[in-house]
Amino acid sequence: MAEEQKPDQRRIDCVLIAGGKYHDIDFARLELLKLLAEDERVRTRVFEDFECVEAIAACDLLVSYTCDVTPSLQAQEAIRAFVAGGGRYYALHGTNSILRFLENGLVDTPDWAPHFMETLGSAFASHPPIEPFRIEIADATHPVSAGIEPFETTDELYLSRPRADLHVLLDTEFGGETPGFVDSTWARARHPVVYLRPLGDGAVLYNALGHCRGHYDLQPLSDWWPTVDRCSWELDVYYELLRRGLDWAKAPAIQRMKGE
Repeated sequence: MAEEQKPDQRRIDCVLIAGGKYHDIDFARLELLKLLAEDERVRTRVFEDFECVEAIAACDLLVSYTCDVTPSLQAQEAIRAFVAGGGRYYALHGTNSILRFLENGLVDTPDWAPHFMETLGSAFASHPPIEPFRIEIADATHPVSAGIEPFETTDELYLSRPRADLHVLLDTEFGGETPGFVDSTWARARHPVVYLRPLGDGAVLYNALGHCRGHYDLQPLSDWWPTVDRCSWELDVYYELLRRGLDWAKAPAIQRMKGE
């Protein structure tokens, strides 16, 4: 007869969605898997999109690094039910993006998945060219941001439109033009970089940093991208934020273990 499993020996099930366009998804997927593997209790299933709704419904935590990957309505409803039912979802970088390239050469970000964007708490609108900017701490008391000092990064500064009330942890200031996008003129304001979006009994943690691109990742727009871009992935503080985000996402599962 198999030995009875102790509560603190039980596994934590993670679903990682890593897929999409114009980014080095292989690099991001591998880095996130390595971070998840630092906790030997975590078992991770990996998908390129959100359509395995059974896996999402059954997991303890959901993590995504995507760009221009729009869930079907069924998947959007499954994600909403997972979070509202007490799940924790750590969404990264381009998860809130929908991109369409227009005949005039501009990039549009149409509002085609409002249910999903409301769950995430924001919808991507545009970004300026990759350049340095300063991250400030908006809430120094939350475990994800406590003790983090303001820092400089060179990354895509994601400018998004809010779709819910947000608890901002890290932010930055921007005002000016974002060439190439339909939504291209921005008044100077503070913009969330890392935030919490409470929903029902659960929450979404969104971290907009972390652009990455290799030589082949702009196909079919361009056969060869001349540089390998790692942006915030080159910073120790970014990995600290990733680890803290994963710890935040695992916390309810760990508490359930301790409570049994």
